Amino acid sequence: MKNYWKKMDFTQHYTKVSLRNIVIGLLLFLAAVILQIFARNRSGFADWYTAAIYATAEKWIGSVWGLFPFSVVELLLYGVLLWLSVAAGIGIFRIAKKKRRPGDVLLAGGGNVLLLVGSLFFLYTTLCGINYHSTPFSEKHGMEIKGYTVEELMSYCTMITEEVNHLSDQVNRELLKNQEQLGDKAVQAMEQLGKTYVGLSGYYPRPKPVLLSEILSYQQLTGVYSPFTVEANYNADMTAYNIPFTMCHELSHLRGFMREDEANYIAYLACSQSDALEFQYSGALMAWIYSTNLLWEYAPDIYEELQESLRLEVRKDLKENTAFWDRYDGAVAKVADKVNDTYLKANKQTDGVESYDRMVDLLMADYLS
Repeated sequence: MKNYWKKMDFTQHYTKVSLRNIVIGLLLFLAAVILQIFARNRSGFADWYTAAIYATAEKWIGSVWGLFPFSVVELLLYGVLLWLSVAAGIGIFRIAKKKRRPGDVLLAGGGNVLLLVGSLFFLYTTLCGINYHSTPFSEKHGMEIKGYTVEELMSYCTMITEEVNHLSDQVNRELLKNQEQLGDKAVQAMEQLGKTYVGLSGYYPRPKPVLLSEILSYQQLTGVYSPFTVEANYNADMTAYNIPFTMCHELSHLRGFMREDEANYIAYLACSQSDALEFQYSGALMAWIYSTNLLWEYAPDIYEELQESLRLEVRKDLKENTAFWDRYDGAVAKVADKVNDTYLKANKQTDGVESYDRMVDLLMADYLS
């Protein structure tokens, strides 16, 4: 009888904890949904939140996790996956040995998962999701986005081709391989840009390489921003010229600019205004790629001419980049692209993954101003 009551007491405690986790998880999820709805429908709320609350939270969280030289969110992800696997294994073992009733195990597991999901969604909303609804970078800084002619696009592409060739002759490609120095220079580039654009001023942690960057490569991703730890992570395996631009792109998300076209444009500005030639080359070449890809749709013959006019070293860089991504092109990349497309469309970027290409509209607005 004594052991029976101990078992009953433990079961009741087990159930109580599980129900508590379910309630907390649901409340966090509901709070996040309310904040998302508020941000979508209340003009000015997202701008106020980004400036008054997010900016402070981002600084403190980024400062803490920025002390670690590795990607904290990557290790946390592996830890969560391990925890879920072990917990599932223990639950199955207990059911098989009849130490726990299946209902109790499912209730406990469901409560833990719901608490985890609710917590992550709440953190995502408060450290990232609301920012999607703030005023775009272009509006904040008086940029007029308007149409442009093929001739004007040709003029820009010719100009950026000349700039890429000029920088290619000067850049030390060995410096592009020193990722630790590039991280420091990326922070300097963003801090320098913050002196011109107030919305970009503030604390920047050093960008971090993903330890298992091959995972990003299979998803055709150059980098990823973690709102949970306020970290700018990049693919350390990709072609070197991508890295400075990607570092600045991911760091721009820290300032609350979540739209991909604007993050690309901010990265271009940071690179082009940097004192480091490797950053100038990276930004110019990425601008060349985006702008000439668009030009190819309207004037493929001019595109071919511009491509042929590139320096041999530039063409080698582009060839190396194409070969790298081709190695990882497959089913995983297609699924990842679809997931990213759905995610972006759910966050007011109606063009989905094509929103990255809209950087050209911002480049042209700047060029024609």
